[in-house]
Amino acid sequence: MRQVMNLDFAQFIPSMPYILKGIGVTLQIVLLAGLLGFALGIILALFKISSLKYLGWLADAYTSIFRGTPLVLQLMLIYYGSPQILGFQIEPYAAAVLSFGLNSAAYISEIIRAGILAVDKGQREASMALGIPYKRMMWDIILPQALKNILPALMNEFITLTKESAIVTTIGVMDIMRRSYQVGAEKYSFFEPLLIAGLIYYVMVITLTIIGKAVERRMRRSD
Repeated sequence: MRQVMNLDFAQFIPSMPYILKGIGVTLQIVLLAGLLGFALGIILALFKISSLKYLGWLADAYTSIFRGTPLVLQLMLIYYGSPQILGFQIEPYAAAVLSFGLNSAAYISEIIRAGILAVDKGQREASMALGIPYKRMMWDIILPQALKNILPALMNEFITLTKESAIVTTIGVMDIMRRSYQVGAEKYSFFEPLLIAGLIYYVMVITLTIIGKAVERRMRRSD
């Protein structure tokens, strides 16, 4: 007779505070990596639309490499390769932020570039006619309009980053996944804690989605 799988979530209730502490770790990594990726993404986007061809080639090469290789590979190269390349071991937390930020920048740069190109060319022509310097035109006129248009895409990238952050467990970062796995190892039962981790990620993603839609609606009303 086939044995029916028995689930016992009650035994993991005392471990819930320990697992939930991983939310803070996950959000910190995602927030810092998102800020790094956004800042670098703006620079790369400006390189791509620059009249200097070598800047465009440099940005395209960067994007090609980070979009063409697995994120987990980039994470491991930065973490496990740092002693050979830099002469010292990067902390797991720092390696996670750096790898996610560099990877996210490649995708965000394409989003921002598309947003800039979508802005009416008349805005740029009018700015040039008024003698507004290029840097001021970009920061004060073009980029604000572009960011308003690409907000949904940026929010989607942030949500994707939140889900992909689970791979930091491979280098020992004490995030939600790592803590859930440890609890499972102590109880010799992995299905329930991993299911709990999946539910936590799902709630986080749904919450971010709701926040993103609320911000988008508010920005539309401000038009």
